[in-house]
Amino acid sequence: GLAVGMGVGQVLLVFLAASRVMPMKDPLLNICMDAKHHKTKPGPEGMLHGQCSPWKDNACCTANTSSEAHKDQSNLYNFNWNHCGVMPPKCKRHFIQDTCLYECSPNLGPWIDQADSSWRRERILHVPLCREDCEEWWEDCKDYVTCKENWHKGWNWATGTNRCPWGSMCRPFSQIFPHPKDLCEKIWSNSYKYTTERRGSGRCIQMWFDPAQGNPNVVVAKYYAWKKRTSPAGQEEVAAGTGQAARALPWPVLVLLPLLLGGAGGCGPHGWGSL
Repeated sequence: GLAVGMGVGQVLLVFLAASRVMPMKDPLLNICMDAKHHKTKPGPEGMLHGQCSPWKDNACCTANTSSEAHKDQSNLYNFNWNHCGVMPPKCKRHFIQDTCLYECSPNLGPWIDQADSSWRRERILHVPLCREDCEEWWEDCKDYVTCKENWHKGWNWATGTNRCPWGSMCRPFSQIFPHPKDLCEKIWSNSYKYTTERRGSGRCIQMWFDPAQGNPNVVVAKYYAWKKRTSPAGQEEVAAGTGQAARALPWPVLVLLPLLLGGAGGCGPHGWGSL
């Protein structure tokens, strides 16, 4: 009995020493969601294309995904921006940027949500978008026309790409989305949440940023991960996320759990799918 006790004691001492050197990794930070084109974990991607290049130091997307994100009819999701005539470039750049954020950002962990669907495992929900990012998106797109408020579902996919459903009319964005909040929250089934927080506040996610100043979304993810852990509701969510049994496990086992449990691929930007 004594030898076993000493053995356990030594193992605990090793773990305690390791914990001083290696603080526990936050499972909500610096991660990629389990979706169609995402890498399993973030890392440098020197060749990211165009508007996705701000993420090149640490990205969840590959160079190929970043170049596809810029095409009118990309192979990523067979999604056609020009379903009601040609989308003007000043508007389209916001949709490209939105795709780059979704595909490339390693800072969306606090808002990754399990998707109960056969064609995707995870999506983002209620990401707090900076006021300027949402308002500029709406301003630059308000004169474009579309036939749908929610671009996630309900399209006619008979030809293999999205077309307006039968009986729907193409109307100005400003009619379908009267306010910036409507656009940002409704177009991708609440992937984003409109906020009055400003860029640089550390309280909202920026779609647009200058990589020379570093990625401002790193501190935002840290803040919301901390908030999720410290609020009662957040603690329940985190516990549910790691599995009920995990709460009773010592932290070294928790650290090893993600390594033991692998992940596999799902589907699309904000979870586009033809279903």
